[in-house]
Amino acid sequence: MSILVDENTRLLVQGITGRNGMLHARLSKDYGTRVVAGVTPGKGGTKVDGVPVFNTVEEARRKTECNVSVIFVPAPFAADAIMEAAASCVELVACITEGIPLLDIARVVKSLEGGSTRLIGPNCPGVISPGKARVGIMPAHIHRPGNIGIISRSGTLTYETVDQLTREGLGQSTCVGIGGDPITGSSFMDMLRLFESDKETEAVILIGEIGGTAEEEAANYIRQGYPKPVFGFVAGLTAPEGKRMGHAGAIISEGRGTAEEKIKALDEAGVHVVHNIGEVGTVVRKTLGKT
Repeated sequence: MSILVDENTRLLVQGITGRNGMLHARLSKDYGTRVVAGVTPGKGGTKVDGVPVFNTVEEARRKTECNVSVIFVPAPFAADAIMEAAASCVELVACITEGIPLLDIARVVKSLEGGSTRLIGPNCPGVISPGKARVGIMPAHIHRPGNIGIISRSGTLTYETVDQLTREGLGQSTCVGIGGDPITGSSFMDMLRLFESDKETEAVILIGEIGGTAEEEAANYIRQGYPKPVFGFVAGLTAPEGKRMGHAGAIISEGRGTAEEKIKALDEAGVHVVHNIGEVGTVVRKTLGKT
């Protein structure tokens, strides 16, 4: 099994006629993902690599039954693109776009409450269920099907972790990049719940970084009796206070959001904390008793 996306995913690419949208639509299609539609206002009636382009999400949804959207729309228009997909009841939206104003994304997240659409991101690499579907920008060739779930705030560290697991002979059920902005549509806890219900996910890796309280909240949830092994890594041990490091959300403010605090919380919750990113694959393999 997997979470969020699988062989039944019917993918819509919002912004498909742009450079990144066109490239990753093609890569996802080549991977075997069912890319059924694209949306670019004013480009309706055209095609990109055989994929029909529509002017609106509503039209694309009605004519192709797309159930997942990936957004490559520029930041000033990305919030409206998310809400357009939600208004058409698209089940899952992965927003790759970075630089969306916080007020915009706060408005989006509020509007999605109680609705049927789940948002991944923004400013994220998306989701991949190896061998089934690729939604976003993750490098498909390093993944292999298996039973390790990954949840990460960092795209680059996701790729590093996946590469290690694959080299250790450990495949992945689903890899989810939740994004590194201060406000995101889905949290570590949200994804932990989904992996908890996925019978074929044996263990979960949580990759965090400085800033915010998402890792501490996840630790509190795990402490209540999470039934599967959880491994954790937190980037940013040497980050100076008050200086943003990479992601918009990666900032230590008034002594809060430090890597030390997060590591302590995860460790006290029973998470197998790895202190060197280069050792994640080996630690997971040895802890799970894989040969």
